[in-house]
Amino acid sequence: MGRQALSILVENTPNVLSHVSGLFSRRGYNIDSITAGVTADPRFTRITIVSSGDEMILEQIEKQLAKLEDVIDIKKLKDGESVCRELILIKISAKPSQRQPLISIAEIFKAKIVDVTNDSMMIELIGSQSKLDAFLELLGEYEILELARTGITGLNRGTSDVRMFD
Repeated sequence: MGRQALSILVENTPNVLSHVSGLFSRRGYNIDSITAGVTADPRFTRITIVSSGDEMILEQIEKQLAKLEDVIDIKKLKDGESVCRELILIKISAKPSQRQPLISIAEIFKAKIVDVTNDSMMIELIGSQSKLDAFLELLGEYEILELARTGITGLNRGTSDVRMFD
């Protein structure tokens, strides 16, 4: 079973995300992660989808997406050829005596402490999925009160595959 990240450039129209995600639900494809946002050109939205399946299913996903009317361009985000990041916010139960070890762990991962209260801390971390997973593993002995992950977003390196649209 493989995983594939796709960067999909679509027209910025109402219901475009619904059309794309609807294709996955109609076909029974799995979405591991999905993010979307308007690009530098407000006519377009970039959707990043991470999906899993065997090679044939991943190929079918790409072909079916290409058939959608709103889809302008699809790029595979391959390891080593792209930069992919994810954001995580973690609220941890932390009494004053527990804060220094948490701050030390955060510093190692270049995470930011974004909120502190009498009984909790909130940490923000941006990085690869494996970096975030390693960070969470180190927090195993702490009580995580809440956690939010954005999902992966990414772009291919360099300019060789950049297309301009009129």
